[in-house]
Amino acid sequence: MASSLDQLNPDMESIKKYLFKMAMKGEWGSVVEIYRTNAMAHTAKLTRSGDTALHIAVSDSQEDIVQELVECISTHRKGKENEVLEIGNEQGNTPLHIAASIGSVAMCQCIAEFDKSLVGARNHDKETPFFLAVLYGKKEAFLCLHHLCGTKNGYEYSRRMDGDTILHCAISGDYFDLAFRIIHLYDKLVNSFNEQGWTPLHLLASKPSAFRSGSHLGRWYKMIYHCIFVDELKKEPSDDHPTGPNNNLNHQKKKKYPENYRTCINFWKLMYWNVDLLINFLQWFWNVVTGALKKMQRTDAHTFDERSQGTADNNSGVPTDVENPKGGNQGSNTTNGAQGHILFPANYGTCFEFVKFASKAMLVILGLGSTVIRKIEEKKQKHTWAVQIMNELLRSTSTYEYDDTAGTSPMAGTVAPTDSDPTKPYAVSDGGTVNFAGEGSMLDPEALTTDTVGVGTKPEEKNRVTGGTNNTIEAANKEPPAKKESPILIAAKNGITEIVENILEHFPVAIHDMNEHKKNIVLLAVENRQPHVYQLLLRRNVRTDSVFRRVDNKGNSALHLAAKLGDNKPWLIPGAALQIQWEIKWHEFVKESMPFHFFPRQNKDGKTSREIFTETHKKLVEDGSQWLTSTSNSCSVVAALIATVAFASSTTVPGGVKQESGTPTLENQPAFDVFAISSLVALCFSVTALVMFLSILTSRYQEKDFGGDLPRKLLLGLTSLFVSIASMLIAFCAGHFFVLKDKLKYAAFPVYAVTCLPITFFAVAQFPLYFDLIWATFTKVPQRSYKVVL
Repeated sequence: MASSLDQLNPDMESIKKYLFKMAMKGEWGSVVEIYRTNAMAHTAKLTRSGDTALHIAVSDSQEDIVQELVECISTHRKGKENEVLEIGNEQGNTPLHIAASIGSVAMCQCIAEFDKSLVGARNHDKETPFFLAVLYGKKEAFLCLHHLCGTKNGYEYSRRMDGDTILHCAISGDYFDLAFRIIHLYDKLVNSFNEQGWTPLHLLASKPSAFRSGSHLGRWYKMIYHCIFVDELKKEPSDDHPTGPNNNLNHQKKKKYPENYRTCINFWKLMYWNVDLLINFLQWFWNVVTGALKKMQRTDAHTFDERSQGTADNNSGVPTDVENPKGGNQGSNTTNGAQGHILFPANYGTCFEFVKFASKAMLVILGLGSTVIRKIEEKKQKHTWAVQIMNELLRSTSTYEYDDTAGTSPMAGTVAPTDSDPTKPYAVSDGGTVNFAGEGSMLDPEALTTDTVGVGTKPEEKNRVTGGTNNTIEAANKEPPAKKESPILIAAKNGITEIVENILEHFPVAIHDMNEHKKNIVLLAVENRQPHVYQLLLRRNVRTDSVFRRVDNKGNSALHLAAKLGDNKPWLIPGAALQIQWEIKWHEFVKESMPFHFFPRQNKDGKTSREIFTETHKKLVEDGSQWLTSTSNSCSVVAALIATVAFASSTTVPGGVKQESGTPTLENQPAFDVFAISSLVALCFSVTALVMFLSILTSRYQEKDFGGDLPRKLLLGLTSLFVSIASMLIAFCAGHFFVLKDKLKYAAFPVYAVTCLPITFFAVAQFPLYFDLIWATFTKVPQRSYKVVL
């Protein structure tokens, strides 16, 4: 290898070409040999993106090769390894950046052990390897780098140029298990905000799919969803000692089995756990039985003693209640009070675990390895963990000074709370919006000196650490921009009832939050068609005058916004006619939820809610009219054909009539009775369907007609059409049965079944529309219908 390199005149250009050729072919042994013999190769950039051989090896996940390359660098450059390890490509990414982004713990440890400051090296977007590990959801790599840099440096490395922290990225990427660890390791990041003024709670409130209220499941999927039990996130012991050793990484190194044996090992672990659980259940059952027997014996003996004592007390003139002595309920109330938030007694824990095991076993029997079940389990795990993250954020926010000011210095988001006014966690501004106390201190430039990010006195040093500029303090001195929406308002817009309910429980005055358009939680819930949030606010019995009667900066009340069809999401139900029907129902529901004349009649433009409804729903009414017209035309043609055939068949008697009496020849046959009844039913229902569709075609198509009249006619017409088609087929089969009953009596039934397949296919194709019609017609409160997505 060395001789071939000598023949190539080992200058820098020849080394680059040779290294690039070997790296692209995957001949890493030759690359290691060149690194070992020639120090010039260490800094050679091989690709157009500025990657060195070490960059390429890390990107290719060559852990052993990376280890050898780093050893070669250390051998040639003792004490100066950073000259190579700090080399960045055109994005500014060092090899440690790439190792952290792909989540390789071994490569992160191998590179960062020479100089732990490499964990804080920033690329052109001011992202550190520590940040990238969280950005790509690499939990083990994050814990490894956290162990190397410590909590203090971790705060310095946890933010990038736009102000997003590692907690922002973890929540934005749905890495809730990682976010849970970050909250316990870096609790000050809970109140941090980016340049848009968004805290982690803002981001969580903008993700409706992460919560049960924002997900729609079918009946079968919903049943499986409730049968699945997922484990909640738990605080790791190492979180109490953030700079301690990483037991999880050490545990991974001690594995004594190949990676492809993991499923088998997990199966035997599950079996062992289930056997141990069964033994504990039997022990618990035995303890309950023996304890009950002993208690009965003690109760009998105690009752006998009380009766004897009671007799003596009665003889002395002192009244005594043997069954319920005075003070006997106090202990019971105390016990109940202590268990007020427990769903079942503590000694029922084993029984509950047994139920969980039984449900898991049932799901395994029904569909082991089913993709659908796995997806539902992942969805429920996501919902459970999102609620835990929400609780952790609210719990930490309740002890910190909250700030939802937008566009200010992101550095202020990690300022340590002061003790100037610890008794005012929440305050209401003049405009009616709700803020936590201490907003002014968050904008104070002097408060930046207490920032846990970049502790120091030099602004340049602080800017280098946080990725900011010298304009940060100047931006803090400027007027604060328009106030953005608070988390509860964002959650109300997205229909996340979990966040709305929990924020109101922690901070009841958050009900008065308003955005820059002076829209509060009620107005936003009505405008964005979120009935669950609106019904939640109705159930909480909040003050209606101050909340439900609120108007925005244009004088629009909740009734005006219910009538307005703007840029907000329409009802996710197919068909313009059904959408306009639910729009009418939503307007009526909001109107009837409050007393008569409760809402202001006109806005600042002098328009009533009815005028706004007519103006904004013109296009939707036109689309609904066209859809109803085309549907009625098609169905009326089919109904007319069926009516014609049914009339002809009902007037024709199979087998003829008797000449002497005029009665049908086959009048005593069961098939004849079926033919007579079915032909009559087909005629009656086909005529009914024809009349309904004709009445739809002659309708005036006004807005109020879509509220109930037109959908009911369409529902009745489709129902009659389905019944008439089915009756016509039954009449045909019954009349034709007389031809085949003697020779092909039993072979006729499969033929008739095949004959009914077309109507079956037609019915199956139309049933979704039919069920949507039933749901939309008989549902009083419209519901947001989400498509089932797993």
